[in-house]
Amino acid sequence: MFKKLSPANFPSLLKEINDPPEILYLEGEYPKENEYKFLAVVGSRKYSRYGQEACQELIAGLAGYPIVIVSGLALGIDAIAHQSALKNNLLTVAIPGSGLDRKVLHPFSNHRLADEIVERGGCLISELEPECPAGIHTFPRRNRIMAGLSHATLIIEAGEKSGTLITARLAMEYNRDVLVVPGSIFSPSSRGANNLIRQGAMPVNKSEDILQALGFNTDEKEKEKQGRLFVDLSPVEQKIVEILQTDSFPRDELIEVAELTTSEANIVLSAMEIKGIIKEAMGEIRLI
Repeated sequence: MFKKLSPANFPSLLKEINDPPEILYLEGEYPKENEYKFLAVVGSRKYSRYGQEACQELIAGLAGYPIVIVSGLALGIDAIAHQSALKNNLLTVAIPGSGLDRKVLHPFSNHRLADEIVERGGCLISELEPECPAGIHTFPRRNRIMAGLSHATLIIEAGEKSGTLITARLAMEYNRDVLVVPGSIFSPSSRGANNLIRQGAMPVNKSEDILQALGFNTDEKEKEKQGRLFVDLSPVEQKIVEILQTDSFPRDELIEVAELTTSEANIVLSAMEIKGIIKEAMGEIRLI
């Protein structure tokens, strides 16, 4: 059920770190390294709605690219990252703070998520014996594996003393890019993340920021997508597209700028969302 990997068979990125594991246990299939970029996504267990929506929105924008989402299977942002990857048909790798046997796999509430990750072509990885339970010391240790496996690490919400900052620090030590979603200056759960930006981490405001950090050229793909989506539009749809090409808008403001009645706008905007032309998130409507 579990494959046992010696250091000679570790993923190449993990071999580069100065404190690699002595052994790894794997369930499922590890994605082919030469075909994918690996992005660790970590954040607060006590996430806000903003953190949840930011995580979902950013990962949705990576759909169609050869990107693997790496996270820790924990409650909170970790689980949301895995779920968002699966929803958008991206492979995902989970690195729990326990062994992989379901008798000890932590947390128990994410057992079904772990099964789905494996069923959908991803994998679970741990340096712990399969029946070794999680402990206080196991979580910081597994963070180095997440950072070590990944080309870049994305931080979504982290307090000043958050364990998430351990992963960010390790990623920096391993000379990997650290990307951070900026948070509210009034939110305690964003203070650690905002401090990382002050220390030189790259702020992320949209999925394209992540894609560029991972070395993808989004221009041609964007042109192809725009050409495919923006055909056979009605005059009203075309007008909305032209407005949204400059910026995203709250629904009420977009309706006012487009000079539409509320009932007309609701019908048109719903149709455009179904077609995959626009998306409403965090209170604003934007082009996909």
